[in-house]
Amino acid sequence: MSALLIGYDLNRPGQNYTALIKEIKALGPWCHPLESTWVVKTSKTVSQVRDLLKGYVDRNDELLVMNVTSASWASYNLSTDVAAWLKANL
Repeated sequence: MSALLIGYDLNRPGQNYTALIKEIKALGPWCHPLESTWVVKTSKTVSQVRDLLKGYVDRNDELLVMNVTSASWASYNLSTDVAAWLKANL
């Protein structure tokens, strides 16, 4: 399984994040370190995840999916739960 970072900007006011977030959580074990940033463990590729999630965003929105397996990272002021998840999964 790979650790994938998912980031998005939904640019139209009043958009509903519920369906997008539900789909992200369904990918596998996850953490939500920042407002529009998730890290998930999944067997899917970055392209597969992008193609799946782009059905939940508008044409003027932005979506980024990156493989961060074994990535170096540092944080400031994240919750202890998020930091522990990142330490255990990256």
